[in-house]
Amino acid sequence: MAGRLQPVLAGVVTALVGFASSFTVVLAGLRAVGADTGQAASGLLALCVASGLAAAWLGLRHRIPMSVAWSTPGAALLVATGPLPGGWPAAVGAFLVSGVLIVAAGLVPPLGRAVAAIPKPIAGAMLAGVLLPLCVAPVRALVEVPRLAGPVVVAWLLLHRYARPWAVPGALVVAVVALASTSAGAGLGAVGLRPVVELTPPSWNVPALIGVALPLFLVTMAAQNVPGMAVLVGYGYRPPFTAALRATGVAGLLAAPAGGHAVNLAAITAALAAGPDAHPDPDRRWIASVTAGIGLALLGLGAGAATALVAIAPPVLIEAVAGLALLGALATALTSAVTSAVAEPERREAAVVTFVVTASGVTLLGVGGAFWGLVAGCLMLLLFRRRRVEPRDAQPSTVGGTAEEAGVRV
Repeated sequence: MAGRLQPVLAGVVTALVGFASSFTVVLAGLRAVGADTGQAASGLLALCVASGLAAAWLGLRHRIPMSVAWSTPGAALLVATGPLPGGWPAAVGAFLVSGVLIVAAGLVPPLGRAVAAIPKPIAGAMLAGVLLPLCVAPVRALVEVPRLAGPVVVAWLLLHRYARPWAVPGALVVAVVALASTSAGAGLGAVGLRPVVELTPPSWNVPALIGVALPLFLVTMAAQNVPGMAVLVGYGYRPPFTAALRATGVAGLLAAPAGGHAVNLAAITAALAAGPDAHPDPDRRWIASVTAGIGLALLGLGAGAATALVAIAPPVLIEAVAGLALLGALATALTSAVTSAVAEPERREAAVVTFVVTASGVTLLGVGGAFWGLVAGCLMLLLFRRRRVEPRDAQPSTVGGTAEEAGVRV
């Protein structure tokens, strides 16, 4: 009996940790690009249900623990982007286009390989620049609302040391208790707690497509889908990548009209369902991912309450909790950007330029900093690569590969 319950319990833990550790990032991102409280709650609900259904389908179809989640780095990108020309309908249109691109990557393998060919330092630096503004929020919160933020940060530190998977959920619980002890807690009952679905007719414009749809697609692929597959491969599985892209892309398309920004393979919580703690027998671990999918869909019913909590809290406190959830992702992105470029100064400088431009938060021609950071880094890389190659044209070269040398898988 214990052996049968083990993957189910692992799936429940995966769903709880995945939801509690990053739903604040999702809500902050949706609100940043123009969603009101009801639309943000609808988006969170849609993401939970779509992710849950995709996880259940993939697990039952392939008997592999393929956990599915929303794009946490993608939500951080929305926070960094801010309001869009065309408002919330333009954001929904961008979500749809991003979903179409993910489906296309599953149908046209060269498109997926093209994304994987983005130089690793550039991809890591862009992601780090997107995450940085949120990751400094805990510091700002300690200064602006120390009575609320102090216990949250202390709880996160202690749990991070002794029970790491529960660090962010524990910090969130402390934040809720801190809010309940203040006058802000009295406003919780004034906000609707029932789950709602608000469909938004999409609109499209060039700034939203270039500034949100394309970077959201790239970040979701580079920071979620590819690492999520790597986790499964590391545990000895041979997951069908294109099938996973098609399933998650379709789920994202279905969630987009209700406000969901992106659905993808889980990277952060993937190991909880795919590792030996889920079950000693690798052929039984798919039960954990399916259970996690069902659990996440059920947790979506609490999207109204979660959004109400965010609505009454000081924005910097919510950003602080989100920043704590993203510190690990920031560390991974910075490591990827720096260590991949140590031996090649031209890549290191291109990565720094990408990071600085992205983190600056500039908006040019209505397009946010993530796109311009990617453009600046790639141009910098091309400039120095050209200077490095030209002197070698006069003599034979033993350096192998061009595309594979310049484009490391992310």
